[in-house]
Amino acid sequence: MMGVTVFCVVVLAIICHSHSREIQNPLYRFRRSQENVLSDPGECVSRTKPVLTNSHNFSVDIQMPGVIPAGSDTYLCTAFPVPTSHDAYIVDFIPHASMDTVHHMLLFGCQTPVSTSSYWDCGSVQGTCEDEASIMYAWARNAPPTKLPKDVGFKVGRNSGMTHFVLQIHYGDASAFRDHHRDCSGLTLRMTTKLQPFIAGIYLLMSVDTVILPGKRVTNADIACDYTSYPIYPFAFRTHTHHLGQVVSGYRIRDGKWSLIGRQSPQLPQAFYPAANELNVKYGDTIAARCVFSGEGRTSKTYIGGTSADEMCNFYIMYYMDSKHAIPYMNCMEPGSKELFEHIPAEANVPVAVSPADMNSMMHMGHSTDHQDHRQLLDSSKTEQVLDQDYHLEQVSAWPQNSLKLGQVSGLALDSDSNLVIFHRGDHHWGADSFNDQARYLQRSQGPIQQSTILVVDPTKGNILKASGRDMFYLPHGITTDKRNNYWVTDVALHQVFKVSSDGRDSVLLKLGEAFTPGSDNSHFCQPTDVAVDPETGNVFVSDGYCNARILKFSADGEYLSQWGAGSSDRRRRVPFWIPHSLVFLPDRQEVCVADRENGRIQCFIAETGEFVKEIKKEEFGGEVFAITYSPAGDGLIFAVNGVSPYRSAPLRGFVINYSTTDILDTFSPEKTEFKMPHDIVETKDGSVFVGDVGTKSVFKFTTEKLHRSVKKAGIEVQELEEMETFVQTKVRPEHNMSKTAAVQEKQTVALQPQPQQETEEEKKKNAAKSNRGQGVLPAIITTLLLIPLLLVISVGVFICWRKNNRCEVKTEPSSVGGILGKIRGKAVGSLNLGNFFASHKGYSRQGFDQLSTEGSDQERNDEDSSDSENEEYSALPPPQSSS
Repeated sequence: MMGVTVFCVVVLAIICHSHSREIQNPLYRFRRSQENVLSDPGECVSRTKPVLTNSHNFSVDIQMPGVIPAGSDTYLCTAFPVPTSHDAYIVDFIPHASMDTVHHMLLFGCQTPVSTSSYWDCGSVQGTCEDEASIMYAWARNAPPTKLPKDVGFKVGRNSGMTHFVLQIHYGDASAFRDHHRDCSGLTLRMTTKLQPFIAGIYLLMSVDTVILPGKRVTNADIACDYTSYPIYPFAFRTHTHHLGQVVSGYRIRDGKWSLIGRQSPQLPQAFYPAANELNVKYGDTIAARCVFSGEGRTSKTYIGGTSADEMCNFYIMYYMDSKHAIPYMNCMEPGSKELFEHIPAEANVPVAVSPADMNSMMHMGHSTDHQDHRQLLDSSKTEQVLDQDYHLEQVSAWPQNSLKLGQVSGLALDSDSNLVIFHRGDHHWGADSFNDQARYLQRSQGPIQQSTILVVDPTKGNILKASGRDMFYLPHGITTDKRNNYWVTDVALHQVFKVSSDGRDSVLLKLGEAFTPGSDNSHFCQPTDVAVDPETGNVFVSDGYCNARILKFSADGEYLSQWGAGSSDRRRRVPFWIPHSLVFLPDRQEVCVADRENGRIQCFIAETGEFVKEIKKEEFGGEVFAITYSPAGDGLIFAVNGVSPYRSAPLRGFVINYSTTDILDTFSPEKTEFKMPHDIVETKDGSVFVGDVGTKSVFKFTTEKLHRSVKKAGIEVQELEEMETFVQTKVRPEHNMSKTAAVQEKQTVALQPQPQQETEEEKKKNAAKSNRGQGVLPAIITTLLLIPLLLVISVGVFICWRKNNRCEVKTEPSSVGGILGKIRGKAVGSLNLGNFFASHKGYSRQGFDQLSTEGSDQERNDEDSSDSENEEYSALPPPQSSS
């Protein structure tokens, strides 16, 4: 009996060892047949490197074999066999490339590559695969690694119809190869032989007939299709255009309501980002997307295509679905109706913020071929705030925690401790009977406001920290602080400007103007609106205001220095101010910007001379700009709010504007109570934005602090993997048969578990060493004989497990995943042959467009169009029993 047992164990060891070699050997045989393409094989580390980490998990490196593209817009492909004939699942993709060299990478899966050469030109008719090809991964613009959700994998091997990988790399700019180096870009696949319970896929919305007119500021590409299959659960999205794309947004439409799936700038790293909302798409819904392009700077029409002169409009939805109904790939290429897109949310028309600082961070990078971790490219010393890239500012509805009981809120400021300072009118109101035709105040008999008009408020909770300003003001308007934390305020009833101490004593340190006496000389004001202070010189700028339409400049001690109005020092601009309503000093530029309210514009001037610098005037303002503030983040950000105009109609909202380009980067408004008359605005150091509203007598707080975001203010500063992991895992929904208590325990456990595929360098070395052991059968037999006692125990355990499992029926089907881009399979959804499609349309016969490629070229790429970010991780939420 003992001899029989030993014999069985030895046979088992031989079988296991043979299976291990089966994973490795075909790959190595293929590799050896291709290595002779290198004049110096040492230039590229091994093109494929399967590393066994345990009996189920292994990784494979796939790289180009040291290539030099012949010219720009070259598509090169190389093929590799899947390193096992059994079923396996890709659960992680890790790119090794830099956009200095590579425009984009695509990984296909198929049965038969079109070539057995070490690499070939796949941008021509030859293409990638002889049979139907499935896109499993895409990378562009220094996108971070993409980790698939827990319990989801892309199926390859025996029963998948995919026995080969084909790596396609698009080399956009051949000038990167002037030094004649050989490129070895590629990616690492982390794989497992364990069955994956969920299947993921890609729904691609793509415009095919958009024409962007030269010089036209805005061109929209709209796509929409009715959904007619089993429910899908979007968990991530990805956008793609070339250089002209401003923003791409995708939505689910149900019962007329538009729900955002994702919205992003295609000029950012083109990774998959977490979906904006947790939702499903079911039969009867509509899926829609819009790409916004600008034809400014172009001299001819721009079409959809694959060259540097063309454009693309792609919105990818990564979803998962019940394995019983799984479809790995779906697409929509139908243009949506004008009637449908009349109701698209306004956010879809507003470009997403792209920080100039981060866009420029790539400009001075030297060429690199060592495929270093892209995170090293981030400037660790960068502390400036920049606008978040995948959100628009959203209201913090729970702020303030307790009612502040305010009057008309006319002004906001920040003190030296970053607390919010609110200037309000208590029980006084500015109405039609407040002034006569000479701007004299008619309600002096009411006396000054008895309530505290200046409140210092905790910006986090909204608690009042300090109150002052009793019995001092009649109709407060503007407020700002200087570097010594003094308040500079204006009162339109008094026609005066005050410098007031912030120590609670209400000491007036300086007073400009004559009480209740309007005037237009150097010592009088007429309803002055706001004050700005130069923190270095102490010089004071006053916008004066409702009557005089001018800016006055005073020294720190109140001495009159100069004044100007629009056009006074610039012959090109003769339109005078029409209620200069708000001021802000730009310390990094030594400029003063003015919200010229009734002209609906922002104008900026050199603080020293009053010389005109620039004007920002947008249709979106609707004819009025009430208030502005400034952040030196990146190349400068201006925050503004508009107002109701009697001449034009536009929604009341806030704006985030790039000072340098004057582009609107974002708009925002309250979620429940609408703005009535947003009157002033400030931005804090942590990126929160506060808006004071006269009409609602309240202050609104907006913030970017959303847990699901991949980026936030303070640079394209991506959350650490652990933070994202914890958030995503705690959102995991329970299995159908799990109790609520078990579901909570599951969430907590999973959230704390380290990811099995994340290996340390030491572990990689150990596992690599293990994979090289036992190169023949004899060493395996010797080792087995030495470990007979242990193996006997293991054998008994295996036998028991086998007997138990034989009594059970496994009902869960293994899933197959469309890794990043899903499958394009003719039998399921019809073959998507873009090369033939575009060639069949007039004007689309373009060279260099791969027959299956959904990513074209933007060789015009600016080096500043990139930034890096940390790993992203998403966890699949098991489908609920109901389909609602």
